[in-house]
Amino acid sequence: MSQILFKRIDNSPLIIFRIFFGFLVACESFGAIFTGWVKRVFIDPQFTFSFIGLEWLQPLPGLGMYLYFVLMGFLGISIMLGYRYRFAIISYTLLWAGVYFMQKSSYNNHYYLLLIISFYMIFLPANQYQSLDVKQKRVQESYSMPKWISLLFIFQIGIVYLFAALAKLYPDWLNGSFTKNLLLGTTTNPFFIEIFSQKWFYLFIAYAGIFFDLLIVPLLLFKKTRTLALLVSLIFHLFNAVFLQIGIFPFFALSFALFFYDSSSVKQLFFKRKPTEEMFSEFSVLNSRILVYTIFIPFLFVQLLFPLRHYLIDGDVLWTEEGHRLSWRMMLRERNGYIIIKIKDAVTGKDAVYNYHKNLTQKQINNLATKPDFIWQYCQRIKKEYENQQISIFIDCKNSINRGEYKTLIDPKQDFVTAEWDYFWHNKWIVLH
Repeated sequence: MSQILFKRIDNSPLIIFRIFFGFLVACESFGAIFTGWVKRVFIDPQFTFSFIGLEWLQPLPGLGMYLYFVLMGFLGISIMLGYRYRFAIISYTLLWAGVYFMQKSSYNNHYYLLLIISFYMIFLPANQYQSLDVKQKRVQESYSMPKWISLLFIFQIGIVYLFAALAKLYPDWLNGSFTKNLLLGTTTNPFFIEIFSQKWFYLFIAYAGIFFDLLIVPLLLFKKTRTLALLVSLIFHLFNAVFLQIGIFPFFALSFALFFYDSSSVKQLFFKRKPTEEMFSEFSVLNSRILVYTIFIPFLFVQLLFPLRHYLIDGDVLWTEEGHRLSWRMMLRERNGYIIIKIKDAVTGKDAVYNYHKNLTQKQINNLATKPDFIWQYCQRIKKEYENQQISIFIDCKNSINRGEYKTLIDPKQDFVTAEWDYFWHNKWIVLH
C-alpha cells in the first residue's frame, strides 16, 4: 500500500487543478457580488441564521461584506497564479469558512465541498510548478508529487457521488414526481415545459441521476471507459448548469477528472515543454506520511461516517431535517410550509401572534416555516426580546414534502421558552409521522 500511496508521479494534475480552482474561487466571489447574492444574503437581512452555536458570527456592517468577497476574489486570483500561495489558500479557507457557517438560508452542498477542498489545498504542494512563487524563488520547483494526492481527490469526489446516489433511493425520486416538479420550476419556455412534463423524460432524468452518481467514478477509474465517462459527465453537468443554475458546482465537479487521467497524459496536454526528469522538493516523504496518516485518512474516515448519522436519529431525515446538512443530500425534495408563532403572556394569559415579517427576509421566512433549527434559533431571539416579561412561545407549523399532504411539523404544546436543541439526537418537539 505504501508503495502505491507514495509513488512519485508527475504533478501536472495538481498544478492545473490549482489554476482552475483559483479561477473558480474568483468567479464565485466576484459573481456573488454582481448577481446580487451578497446583497440578498448578507446585506438585506437584519441578521443571519448561522450554524447553531455560531450565532455570534454575523455579517460585517455597511459595505463590509462586499469588501469581504472582493478580498476572497483577489485571493482566488493569487491561488490561480501561485503567488504567496500558502498565505492565499489559508486566508481564503478561513474567509470561506466564515461565509459558510455565517448563514444557512442559501445552503448549498457545493459550498461544503469547496470548504473541504480548500482545507486540503492548504497542505498540498500545488505551487511548485507554473507559479509566481517558483519564479520569484520563494518555493523550490518540483515536477512530481506522491500518488496519494490524486487518490485523495478521487476518494473525496467518490464519497460525494456515493452518498448523493444513496439519498435518491426514496419513493418520490424513484417515481419521478420530484424531478418533474424540479424541472418544471426551472423554465417558463413552452417547449421545455412540454418536454419536462413527459413521464418518460422526468423518469429518465431521475434514474440517470442515480446511475450517474453510482457509476461515474468507477467508469472514470478504468482507462477503456474514461473518455466516455468524461463526455457523459460533461453533458450531465452542463445540463445542470443551464437548467438548475447551481453556480460553479458543475465546473468544479468536472475539474476532478484531472486526477483520474494518467499524470503524464495531463502533462502532455497542458505542459508539453515540462522537463521529464524527477525533481524532488522540500515536500519530503516524511511530511507526506505525516499528512496521510494523521490528517487525510482520519478526515476521510469521518467523511464516510458523518453522512450516515441520520440513520441513528429517530424519524425520516426528509421530514425532520436532522442529519440533512453535511451529508451530500443534494436537491432531493421540495419542502413547503407555513408557521404561526404565538406569544402567551404568563401574567394575563392572553395570546398574541408574533410578527416575524418585521425582521426577516422572504428567503428567511421560507426557511423558518420549513426548518426546525431555524424555528428554534428564532425563538431564542424572541426570548431575548421578551426577557423582561414572563411569556410562553408556541408554534403552529405544518409542512408538505414534494407537494404532498400538509402535516404538523412542530409539537403545538411545546413551550419554546424551555425547548432545548439536541445537536446529536432527535429533538422531541419535532413531530414524527
